[in-house]
Order: sequence, then C-alpha cells, then structure tokens
Amino acid sequence: MKAMETKHYAVDLHCHTTRSDGADTPRELIDHAAARGLKVIAITDHDICPPEEILDGSEPVKLTEYAWERGVHVIPGIEVSCDTRVEDVHIVCLGCDWAREYFRDLEQMVALSKLDAYRALVRELQRAGYDLTWEEVLENGGSPVTEERVQKKMIFEALSRKGYFSSWSDAKLMVKSDPRFSIPRVKPDPLAVIAAAHDAGGVAILAHPYLITPNGEAEDLDAFRIAYIERLMAAGLDGIEVRYPYEKTSYAGILSSGEIEQRVRKHYGTRLAILSGGSDYHADGKKGVKHPRELGECGLTWEEFCGNSSLSALLNKA
Repeated sequence: MKAMETKHYAVDLHCHTTRSDGADTPRELIDHAAARGLKVIAITDHDICPPEEILDGSEPVKLTEYAWERGVHVIPGIEVSCDTRVEDVHIVCLGCDWAREYFRDLEQMVALSKLDAYRALVRELQRAGYDLTWEEVLENGGSPVTEERVQKKMIFEALSRKGYFSSWSDAKLMVKSDPRFSIPRVKPDPLAVIAAAHDAGGVAILAHPYLITPNGEAEDLDAFRIAYIERLMAAGLDGIEVRYPYEKTSYAGILSSGEIEQRVRKHYGTRLAILSGGSDYHADGKKGVKHPRELGECGLTWEEFCGNSSLSALLNKA
C-alpha cells in the first residue's frame, strides 16, 4: 500500500472519546482540537449518545459551550455498528434529537449484545492458547471500563499489549480471518438506523466504506460493497466518508487512502448530499500505539464544510 500523504484538515467528523474506546475525555478531545487549530469536530462514540455536559474542573458545563469558548464547534453524534452478517458497517448519525427513545433503547440493546459476544470471544481466544482474561480486557491498559462500556477494539488492544501482535489492527485482522473467532453479535439493521436518524431530525453517513467485509468469502469484494452501499442509498443514506486513514486501520487491501477517495468520489460524488471525512481519532498514542491516527489528519477543509448546506446546517442545531 502506498504511504499516505500527511495533511491537516480544519474539520474532523469522526472522533472518539473515553465514552467508548478512545483515550481522551470529551474535554481533552476539545482541548486537543483547539490546540491543533481545528474549527469543527464531531464526537461520534460507538453506540452511545453524546453527552450534553462535561466537567470543567468540578463544575458541569454544556459541551458545545465549552468548545465554543475555545474556538471549536462540536457536532454531537454517534457511530452505530450495524448488520450482524457484515463487518464494519458503521453509520455515523449527526444532528439528531438524542432524547428519542430509539437511541436510548439502542444503547441498552447494544451493550447487552457486546457483553455476551465479547465474553465468548475471550473464551475462544483462551481455548486457542492466548493467555487473556476478561478482567484484563476490562482493565483496558490502565483505564478501566465497566462491562457495559466494553468495546471489541479493547480485546485487540489487550492482545497487542501482551505481545501476541505488533498492533491492535494486526490482532483484528487475525480474529477476522480465523473462523474459530467468528462470534456474531446482534447488531441493528442499518436501514432502521438511517430511518431513525431522519426521524430524529438528523443525517446518516456511512463511515469507512472500504472496511465493509461480509462474514465469509465474497467472490468479488468490490462488487459486494457497491451493491451493499446501493441498498443503503435506496433507504435514504445522506452521505459517505471519502477521506479516511485506511493505512492506520485493519484495511487489508492494496489501495492507498487517496486512491480510495478518488473511487468513492467517482461512484457517489454526485449522488449523495454529503461527502464527509474524519480521522477516526482514538488518542491511541496514549496507549503506546506507533503512528496513531491524529486528529484532523483526515477530514474536510473549512471551505468544503461551509459549502455543504447539509453539514453547515448542523452547526445551527449544535
């Protein structure tokens, strides 16, 4: 794969915090964005609604106001892992009314499905000879999480910390390729997620389309992805990520991130209202990851963001 050209974007619409599997708190993420000169970030933690308030010292303050005072616009969002039969189908929902019952029910359903499936995965890893306990996963490299906040990436990170793999992404690739570890968990239907986002007044954007992979072999992976995305578009998908740091993830293809961007733009540039971009920042550098994804390394320019009416309208809601 070709090396990715280093850039810095003012808008990053795909970021994670300690509310899911990131290492920055929401406050730290905002402070980091301000220090790097970003103008807009979206907090898109996995399967959990964004917070309305954060602590500034001991005092609760409104998330968006804290950011605004530091020169950063925050768009609250959620990244929903979808489809039990297909890997890495993630829908980023932005600008929604997060008080809707659908999202609260979604949080509870996903937490239970993760707990059952990830415990089973750890047991299978143990049977395969990996010395890994459930308690080590929850310990999360010194940043403990409760069972309802456990993420699959934490299992991959634990395997890497114990020296079985050089990185969490290598561990993920191994788990995906070995049928012994194919333990599906119940995930939401992406079509239902798109409909719920619209019903709640928001937009639905497909994250990292070139990570989409069926559980099992596909004769033509490109054709599978194209057909899958067409189905999402028919259901009202609003946008797709065109800029994403594939080289720093579990992507196993041969295309560079720039080449993927060109292909996605060619297929969907005139057919979807939103062409998005984000780093999928997790503050992995705090966990010792070499060459981690950095905030703003993928995203949109300020001009691209302001020039898209669907995206710029999200600032008024925030």
